[in-house]
Amino acid sequence: MFKKIFVNVFLKRRFFWRYANFDEISKIYMAKTLRHFALRLVSVFVAIYLFNLGYSLAFVFAYLGIYHLVKIPMALLASTAVIKLGPKHTIFYANILYIPTILALTFLKPPEEILTTVAILAGIILVQGLGVAMYDYSNMVSFAKVKNINHVGKQLGIMQVLEKTASIAGPLFGGLIASLWGPTVLMIIASFILGISALPLVRTSEPIIKNQKIRWRRYPWRKTWRSIISQSGTGFDIIASGAGWQLYLAALVFALNQEIYAVVGALTSLATITAFVSAFVFGKLIDRRHGDKLLRWGVILKSITNFSRPLVTNSLGAAGTSAVAEVSTTAYSMAFMRGTYDLADSSGYRMNYLLLMVMAADVGAMLACFFAVLFFLTLPMQSAFATFFILASIYILIISIPKFPMYKA
Repeated sequence: MFKKIFVNVFLKRRFFWRYANFDEISKIYMAKTLRHFALRLVSVFVAIYLFNLGYSLAFVFAYLGIYHLVKIPMALLASTAVIKLGPKHTIFYANILYIPTILALTFLKPPEEILTTVAILAGIILVQGLGVAMYDYSNMVSFAKVKNINHVGKQLGIMQVLEKTASIAGPLFGGLIASLWGPTVLMIIASFILGISALPLVRTSEPIIKNQKIRWRRYPWRKTWRSIISQSGTGFDIIASGAGWQLYLAALVFALNQEIYAVVGALTSLATITAFVSAFVFGKLIDRRHGDKLLRWGVILKSITNFSRPLVTNSLGAAGTSAVAEVSTTAYSMAFMRGTYDLADSSGYRMNYLLLMVMAADVGAMLACFFAVLFFLTLPMQSAFATFFILASIYILIISIPKFPMYKA
């Protein structure tokens, strides 16, 4: 009886997994979900942690800006690792590199011992910059090779749902752990989970031919330049919606104390629930060739949301703004990535193009941080936040300019 129900419900119906190669795609899902959960335990709070130690907002954004600046050349080293090791094994080593950088955060000191903090942050920037660049590039290459061309929208939807699940649980548990036992315990737990997250990938075959050369002769710049520039908008938005928004809440909306970790964690988790549901719908729209509209309207809605952030003064407004931001980000990012993977295939230079996309995102994130530093050094805090979010609302409009071939068709 049970076997009959299982066959009818899970195998005979036209669900996504009938079209997926579970030996490949499921392991990517599992590894990415575990990694995402581990990082969401901690990453939501790193900027707040530095701010809570007593460092200025300009200092926090300067650290983030230098980090993304260093990641740009690190992406070239990451591409070499992927070629030599393959993307799956590179992901494993990327996770290993990330662990000491999480633990190093526990040794950060208040501004009175700034030299110690600067030395630790410099080490984190170099090691974590390489590790994250390795992961970002490996993840894109691996998914590009194993995806099902007819159901990429559903695959991205499943991936988004799993990521959102981790995003809901991670900040919630991370905030509670940090509030009850302190950030140090939280970082140790996150390091352990991160260490095991890539194990599903290690014993599987690589999806690419190793030791191939990345050649740039006759690269189709005219075909790809729009999307590369647009990708910088996603990087800019990551900073505005991530560290920028979290610091705004910590500095101007909620009290800056030990409980701020739980408050921001719970708020992030609640906002992500809305995007969790929408990811299924967006995946179907993309597979039905409505990705261009989803991209355009998602960007417009996110631009409006960023513009309205400085108006938030209470927890209700923060929750509503975060929810709308999550839905709009899910909409445009899924549509954008679908077009990106299609263009990577049709360009004939998949690995080159994906490498440039990874670097472009860091360029955008770096620009966002450096503008934030400028504003916080020259303007009062509230005016600096307002100016930064208004700039973000304008800059991310470039995400909608690429003319992906699949959406034209």
